[in-house]
Amino acid sequence: MISKAHRFHGYGSLKFVYKHGRVVRGPMCAIKYHKNPKRTTYRLAVVVSKKVNKSAVVRNRIRRRVFEVVRHYEDRVKHPYDIAIMVYSENVATMPHEELDTMLRTQLSQAGII
Repeated sequence: MISKAHRFHGYGSLKFVYKHGRVVRGPMCAIKYHKNPKRTTYRLAVVVSKKVNKSAVVRNRIRRRVFEVVRHYEDRVKHPYDIAIMVYSENVATMPHEELDTMLRTQLSQAGII
């Protein structure tokens, strides 16, 4: 898991990223991001809708897996970004870790975050 310093607090800041952020779409998730010069580190939120899976256990597993992958790249984040990762495929819960890592690394590099 990532530390609390790298997590969003409150819906208002997440809403700002939704409204003003740029987006990079992939086959199973989308990354919205916005540079935040007021911060010294990045902040990350992983959003998994009930439409993806009704079970909270599965949705939380997806969140934990995505947080873990991004945690490995936190030293490579170039600027203080606000990042929201929206997962829209249930397959993220069961796909191999290497595939998930490759998919998220590709999207983060396309966005210019790492």
